[in-house]
Amino acid sequence: MTTRYAVIGTGHRAQMYTGAIAGAHAEDARLVALLDINPGRAQWHRDQQEAFADVVLAGPDDLETVIREQEVDRLIVTSIDRFHAEHVVRALEAGADVVVEKPLTIDAPSARRIEEAVRRTGREVVVTFNYRYSPRNSALREVIASGQIGKPVSMLFEWVLDTSHGADYFRRWHRDKANGGGLFIHKASHHVDLASWWLDAIPTRVYARGGLRFYGARNAVDRGLAPAPERGTHDGEHGPFELDLRSDDRLKELYLDQEEHDGYRRDQDVFGEGITTEDNLTAIVDFDSGAVLTYALNAHSPWEGYRVVVNGTEGRAELEVVERAEVAASTDGSKIVDPSVVDVASGAQVRTEGERLVVQRHFEPAREVPIIQGTGGHGGGDALMLSEVFRGPQEDPLGRAADWTDGLRAISVGICGNESIATGMPVDVEDFLGIDLRAAAEQA
Repeated sequence: MTTRYAVIGTGHRAQMYTGAIAGAHAEDARLVALLDINPGRAQWHRDQQEAFADVVLAGPDDLETVIREQEVDRLIVTSIDRFHAEHVVRALEAGADVVVEKPLTIDAPSARRIEEAVRRTGREVVVTFNYRYSPRNSALREVIASGQIGKPVSMLFEWVLDTSHGADYFRRWHRDKANGGGLFIHKASHHVDLASWWLDAIPTRVYARGGLRFYGARNAVDRGLAPAPERGTHDGEHGPFELDLRSDDRLKELYLDQEEHDGYRRDQDVFGEGITTEDNLTAIVDFDSGAVLTYALNAHSPWEGYRVVVNGTEGRAELEVVERAEVAASTDGSKIVDPSVVDVASGAQVRTEGERLVVQRHFEPAREVPIIQGTGGHGGGDALMLSEVFRGPQEDPLGRAADWTDGLRAISVGICGNESIATGMPVDVEDFLGIDLRAAAEQA
């Protein structure tokens, strides 16, 4: 029987799910409703597929009515992060299961509300972590789980966002920490999920530091930057940190053309006033396995990717990923995302797009582990994840499917990290969340 879906929150992220429903999973799923505070964006998504002609459009206030009248089996939550808990809990209580885009939620009280609703209703909550399905990350999981490096005792994990992707968080709603808990939750929940999954362990204690060091009005003044327009959509020359929504048909139609409905601007000045989200974050995280994670996130790097080092009792694994090697400025001031950096003097490539996983056991030479790529986003990982979302979890020795307890584990470091930044003190995860993560996982 075809599962009936509704989607709440129709920004760009929703398209991954609506595209799957209209395409590869047309026989598994049927979209019956789109809900958003902005009717123009909901209409845009409906117009993208002929199969969606009869899809109901509604506002978030009508969620329970839509679930009842349209006989919704599962709600896909792709709304602003601060509304995730509300939408998850309301859907569960109205009789629908939930698929929620990461992060599960943004703070301890709302995490407890979700836990209570799951226990009370007995319904299912799936959290989508597509990075688990990326071949390179699956390969590292296999290395650790196989015991090749012994028992993991420490992990170094650095993630850098470049001045194209990283800057984008400071143009849109993420720039206000109240909307998404900052990058410690919105972005780092991906990374904490990977670390917890790789280590097969649960975070227990967090000490964190962070701040707004690059973006924002004060940093612009300190560096002597000239004032910029309030938004990137304007005539005339553009700087490399500006986004002109008219330059991308999809962004124009989905956001610029819909501003009349809610006034939301997708192209705000990254050096403007009102930014409260940190662009630099660090944390030391203890896990119940005894392993310790040293984590860092930077959102204004000249290249994008990540480095992971896992030290074990019998050796070491190193994963390095370059997703984009350079963001260059063109002659007109706009940005060019280039896949390789070439040394001007020698002409040699200094940094190239790609990935490499190296394992070295004690007293043995290093060896490179092959990473077998699939097709599509994240090396084929997105398609694998969507298959499990719409067809159900398959037999998987890597355990990549994630439920609400994985979602809790992933946000726990960010929630406690935000508290640690505010107080300057380490934070006990279980005490601050008010949830026993190990017990929750065992009972799920």
